Amino acid sequence: MNFTQLEAKWDQLKGDAKSKWAKLTDDDLKFVAGKTDMLVGKVVERYGVLREAAQKDVDEWVEKIRTKLDSVGKPHEPS
Repeated sequence: MNFTQLEAKWDQLKGDAKSKWAKLTDDDLKFVAGKTDMLVGKVVERYGVLREAAQKDVDEWVEKIRTKLDSVGKPHEPS
């Protein structure tokens, strides 16, 4: 997984992050700016979970959006 890609496409993906972690505010998401370590910290802060649990949750989310990361910004192929 290319985390630079996550940072570069954060504006398109932060809605997915907000759906996953509804307690994160718009300011939180702006602060995170696609940096996974910052996202983990905000998940710990807002949900009161251990850092290891938040890291696992973020890693799993990133894996789930991998396909979306690859397709964001690319033109759709005609069927």
